[in-house]
Amino acid sequence: MELKEYFPIWDDLTAKQQKTLSDHITYRTAKKCTSVHNSTTDCTGLLLIKKGQLRAYILSDEGKEITLYRLLDRDICLFSASCIMQSIQFDIMIDAEKDTDFLLIPADLYKKIMNESAPLANYTNEIMAARFSDVMWLIEQIMWKSFDQRLAQFLLEESSLNESLILNITHETIGKHLGSPREVVTRMLRYFQNEGMIKLSRGKIEITDKQKLLEVGDHS
Repeated sequence: MELKEYFPIWDDLTAKQQKTLSDHITYRTAKKCTSVHNSTTDCTGLLLIKKGQLRAYILSDEGKEITLYRLLDRDICLFSASCIMQSIQFDIMIDAEKDTDFLLIPADLYKKIMNESAPLANYTNEIMAARFSDVMWLIEQIMWKSFDQRLAQFLLEESSLNESLILNITHETIGKHLGSPREVVTRMLRYFQNEGMIKLSRGKIEITDKQKLLEVGDHS
């Protein structure tokens, strides 16, 4: 897959800039459940996802996690190169949720070309704005949505991502995604089960009434 497929402004770069990016890109793989970026490596570089799924999240001092967004095929991750953006003052962790193949552009190289190229700088700002929009959406959900709504929406999102009504996921993992204690997740999942929306088994959740789950996720 060529870099041009990731950057719609590729043709606006000079031939030298294109060659520099192409010559310095590296191919990487990350196994499921491994760390791709953490607070000790604040300038991993720009990640271009070829195939797989990554999870970006923040971690509190007490060890509480909450998912900010997912990165899927052909997505670009800027927060893994946070050193090129002085406005980023918080640590973001990135883990592989599936076996993932990605391309890596060194942060210092990307920053140099971004400083030379207005089209690349503008496109980078667009990506950053979209990610901050994701984060603002998350904050809005936490502030204004009840937990049953957020949990229903999460289960539906997982079902869509995995193209299956059977989710291989633990209550603890869901709690990490939503920033809620496992006990709270378990209690609400049991309520969903009693209402006939899901069926629980060890390490699995089967969606049995998708329409009813949709109604819970959509109610105001």
